Amino acid sequence: MTDFVYLKHISVLRDDKKILDDITLSIKTSENVAIIGPNGSGKSTFIKLITRSIYPSYAKNGVCELFGCDVWNIADLRNMFGIVTNELQYNFHCEITGFDVVLSGFFSSIGIGKNHAVTKGMIKKTEETIDLMEVSYLKDKKLEAISSGEARRFLIARALVNDPKVLILDEPSNSLDIASSLNLHKIMRKIVATGANIILVTHLVSDIIPEINRFVFFKNGKIFANGSRKNVFTSEKLSSLFGVNVKISENSGFCSIMTI
Repeated sequence: MTDFVYLKHISVLRDDKKILDDITLSIKTSENVAIIGPNGSGKSTFIKLITRSIYPSYAKNGVCELFGCDVWNIADLRNMFGIVTNELQYNFHCEITGFDVVLSGFFSSIGIGKNHAVTKGMIKKTEETIDLMEVSYLKDKKLEAISSGEARRFLIARALVNDPKVLILDEPSNSLDIASSLNLHKIMRKIVATGANIILVTHLVSDIIPEINRFVFFKNGKIFANGSRKNVFTSEKLSSLFGVNVKISENSGFCSIMTI
């Protein structure tokens, strides 16, 4: 199995402060991963690092490889990742339709411009991906006319049109109501069933679908715990991570927590 992320002794500095501190981590292409930690723990910085939105401060023996390479054309690399963040949703103006949101994924743009050469193949793939997300009935509506949960599904479709190897979901349930969150979990499972892998960044235990088989806990810019669901995703480690006593309950692979 190939490592799509391989980091060794990697740090990220901001104003001489280590946001990520001496990270050593490998993630294989077969793994669906949950990145969990308190606010400010380094989760989002880690995602920016592996998508080359930021670059590491190399130590002498530091290694930062993605899909086996340490040097990438950024456009090629970003086609390997599909990325969905709350910030991305805010960037799209309300007048754009769901269909154009998805179509814009081919151009890594916010909407479709006159300079974009749209092909029949792109239109077909856009239609297919919208179908996969189960929002075809909304494709001609503007974002202002649909719910946050529905808009999130169009953004996920946008991330999938280039058939990325890995889909990165950064706090995907943020601002969603209960029904929308449950629909999102169903869509996530559907995506994994197609053969794509997921990196889920969250602090919500309820977002963790049964197919997540690897956990990385971040705290204060360091890796606090790293490993399988059985060994890492425990009440004891989660309590220590967040500094509050909690108990994890599991039902058919889905989890909830309560304080104790």
